[in-house]
Amino acid sequence: MADILEFPSRQAQGLAFLERELRALLTARGADERLIEFAVSQLTGTYTKLSKSEQYDFSVELPASVSPAERDQLYRQINAGLEGIRRENHALMVELVARLVLAELRLFQHERSE
Repeated sequence: MADILEFPSRQAQGLAFLERELRALLTARGADERLIEFAVSQLTGTYTKLSKSEQYDFSVELPASVSPAERDQLYRQINAGLEGIRRENHALMVELVARLVLAELRLFQHERSE
């Protein structure tokens, strides 16, 4: 199976989508540009950190007796397992990021009104 290169990357596509949606939502609710820029800044910074945390990096030392076919099978199984964990964690983390940004927006608005 060949590798597929996507331009822009999935991360960049996801971040651009989140930014567009957040801008549209806040604009529809009457937010001013200062609040929108704060929200986008908080969201993009937090989402970037989240994306970096999902880049797993580790190695497994296999015995010399493992055949290339067995090695490839283990590689596929490990990657599939990690992808499942990443997908589950990602959904939870995106929800938590949304809640965090919302709390930061409320605090920002509260501090501005004082």
